Amino acid sequence: MKLFDCTLRDGANVVGNGFSRELTLSMLKGLIGSGITEIELGNAKGLGAAEAMAADAPLSDAEYMELAAPFQSKANIGMFVLAPLASPERVALAKDKGLAFLRVGAAAGDGAKSVGAVQAVKAAGLVCRYSMMKGYLLSAEELAEEAALLERSGVDCITIMDSAGTMFPDEVGRYVRAMKEKVKIPVGFHGHSNLGLSQANALAAVAAGAEEIDCGLLGMARSAGNCATELAAVTLQKEGYLPEVDAYGLLSYLDNELIPLMREWDYRPAVMPVDLVLGYSGCHSSFLGQLRQVAEAKDVNLYKLIVEVSRIDRKAPSVELMERTAASLR
Repeated sequence: MKLFDCTLRDGANVVGNGFSRELTLSMLKGLIGSGITEIELGNAKGLGAAEAMAADAPLSDAEYMELAAPFQSKANIGMFVLAPLASPERVALAKDKGLAFLRVGAAAGDGAKSVGAVQAVKAAGLVCRYSMMKGYLLSAEELAEEAALLERSGVDCITIMDSAGTMFPDEVGRYVRAMKEKVKIPVGFHGHSNLGLSQANALAAVAAGAEEIDCGLLGMARSAGNCATELAAVTLQKEGYLPEVDAYGLLSYLDNELIPLMREWDYRPAVMPVDLVLGYSGCHSSFLGQLRQVAEAKDVNLYKLIVEVSRIDRKAPSVELMERTAASLR
């Protein structure tokens, strides 16, 4: 089970149609440094959208690809492309610039129309991912049948997209299970937060057998946003998944670099890293002030201190316990 981070593509909707060079490089380094190595980047509307849809971004498709090039040995980095825009020239550009994959996107029910795009991606020697956008337009059984058709066409990984954030956890589980019965390729889930259920839906998808969860740093994405990468990482680690992800490193990157950078855009996450750690550890916020004082005095990581102290006493941790735990962390 792994995370598929869409911040550098879907998340770019919070700033327009694409992130700047500075933000793109920052997030590539932050994600890869934290052990998250499946990454989608580029124009928020996808490859070719600047020309075909007048969706201008700070950088061209080729420039985003060139920024990703030095990181391709450490991660699988690719782009999204709407099926009608997957022209031979665009697919060839992706191949020539060293992308690891293209993710073809089309609305549920349009799979048969997308076979040509899938075959073009495969013919170029790229991994072909596929997004079943607005997956809820079909029943679970109908969507699974379409997934089987796409698997036969060459798709390597398929994702159910809850594009409107309208699905409930039991519904997500039903869709994932139906698809797992029909295909052998990995199944992913992409949820939006319009009903505040993206995180619950991600957990439901994994419980039903999904191998991949789409996510965005700080929850950044179109509309109400995606399942936040940091929330997915922490909660799924609590469930025993994602041992390769450095959650503390990820939260440190968010606190020290990405959150300050996003202030220019007046963007603030729904759940700040410190509040996420309180929830993960079961630590009541009334203890935070004292924990912060001890962490600063002893020069230890506040989040590690919260977690370790809470393992011992979540009801009424004493200052002595906090100081003793801080000493052990040093």
